[in-house]
Amino acid sequence: MDGLALIEAFGDFKEDKNISKIDLMAIIEDSLKTLLRKRYDSDDHFDVIVNPDKGDFQIFLNKTIVEDEMSEDDDLEIEISEAKKIDPTFEVGEDFTEEIPIEKLGRRSILTLKQILATKLQEHNNGVLYDQFRDKIGEIVVGEVHHIRHKHVILLDDEDNEFILPKENQIPSDFFKKGENVRAVVESVDFKGAKPQIIVSRTAPKFLEKLLELEIPEIQDGTIILKKVVRIPGEKAKIAVDAYDDRIDPVGACVGVKGSRIHGVVRELKNENIDVIQWSKNPEILVKRALGNITINKIEINPETQYALVYTPVEEISRVIGKQGQNIRLASWLSGYEIDVYREASEDDDVELKEFAGTEEGDIEQWIIDEFEKVGLTTAKSILDKETDALLKMVDLEEETIEEVKQILKEEFED
Repeated sequence: MDGLALIEAFGDFKEDKNISKIDLMAIIEDSLKTLLRKRYDSDDHFDVIVNPDKGDFQIFLNKTIVEDEMSEDDDLEIEISEAKKIDPTFEVGEDFTEEIPIEKLGRRSILTLKQILATKLQEHNNGVLYDQFRDKIGEIVVGEVHHIRHKHVILLDDEDNEFILPKENQIPSDFFKKGENVRAVVESVDFKGAKPQIIVSRTAPKFLEKLLELEIPEIQDGTIILKKVVRIPGEKAKIAVDAYDDRIDPVGACVGVKGSRIHGVVRELKNENIDVIQWSKNPEILVKRALGNITINKIEINPETQYALVYTPVEEISRVIGKQGQNIRLASWLSGYEIDVYREASEDDDVELKEFAGTEEGDIEQWIIDEFEKVGLTTAKSILDKETDALLKMVDLEEETIEEVKQILKEEFED
């Protein structure tokens, strides 16, 4: 097989993988030198010339001219009598360059060369793929579901590039069908063996961020800035936004009329509840906004320890914490502050007696609460407003028990 035929044998690969002629020629040169090192232990005395215009290559061996019968290595030296047959002007000590036809290397070497070339072409393609998707980390890609496995889903894009979507990177309610198109964000690209492995994610905050960029032109053009995005995938997310222009309402622009601008994002995230708030440099304001539309009596901020103590009415406690602690957790992530919440009762506040039910120290046993509720005493203040003697006449409880109950209730209203 001559040089041109060898190159043409890989023409389909060149077209399929979009390898430039120059890159292909460089790979051929490197492959030839690799073969020469295997055959001759070194390529130091060889010159390889690849002609990208003609699509062929030449191999030249550089020898030293020595006296007759003085050659110690026929691969590196040529006797003067042999050299003069080529050119009578040659002298001992001069360099002699000989072209080596590829066929002279032997059939086995040619097969080896093909294997080396195929390997280097694949390495080149893997390198191009790696560089291509390293530059796309944090960007959205679309792939068709090719295989669904227990621990991951394999997606293929239009160019048959493979993406791996691990189970932990899937939204809990995600359900995929073979052939379905799936959007995800490129999370990482690393070599696994010789091949790049592209990991994608639908749970990363970056996925939500990029979806918002696609849906909201003002984010894409930089009019509105995404300051921070936090989420519990498939459940709830919080987004802090800001605008360079004070005349722009960044929250309204993101949400749209009746949530029109954000509906598409919510659907993509399997009905993930998204709260959008306006960013503030003031940590107290930011913590308050991050917690949502909740009545807060007071916030104590410690910037050094990044700690916030929030006082809120009793009836707001459950809303501050949220389902399974989601609201307060997301607010902490968004604001960067560890948040603790305390219930605070004002003079006009009262607390249902059932709120104190329990068997731990500081709780009131349910049977005692039942005794008070039988006579209409259902709140803390309805008991505290009455003297112990009056209560003794109303309920079937010992004086000591009534005093213990009143002490527990009093502590609720103490600062």
